[in-house]
Amino acid sequence: MKNFVIAACFILLAQAAGLIGAYFTFDAIPAWYVFLNKPFFSPPNWIFGPVWTILYTLMGIAAFLVFKKGWKKKPVREAIYFFGFQLALNSLWSIIFFGFRSPLWALVEIVILWIAIAFTISRFARVNKTAALLLIPYILWVTFALILNLAIVLLNN
Repeated sequence: MKNFVIAACFILLAQAAGLIGAYFTFDAIPAWYVFLNKPFFSPPNWIFGPVWTILYTLMGIAAFLVFKKGWKKKPVREAIYFFGFQLALNSLWSIIFFGFRSPLWALVEIVILWIAIAFTISRFARVNKTAALLLIPYILWVTFALILNLAIVLLNN
């Protein structure tokens, strides 16, 4: 039961990052984002919510698997710190892109986010290979988001 509660806390923490991002996103979509020029490969808006919900769940499970290896171990603590840092960057992207309506600065930020995710995956892999693998869909989606963000910058300047 204890492991279930800890796992749920990590999943809720990851989902909370998504909620922070969503707070800045919802109002901006009909008021601003809808009017941007977007590339042909831009997915429909409704797809983002389900995809991110799944990704945040996988992220929370991955963090739990690392944490479960023992907080007193330095590699575990480092991995969780990297996880927290990239999670904060994840929320920050939505604040910059949608809240500040700044695709260019969001592009700069998402490159930093991508690097932070890569570091998190490498740190997770040292502690728990499954945890690292659970973050692969996340970095793939952020890679797609980075390309989409770049296209939006190019199409709207």
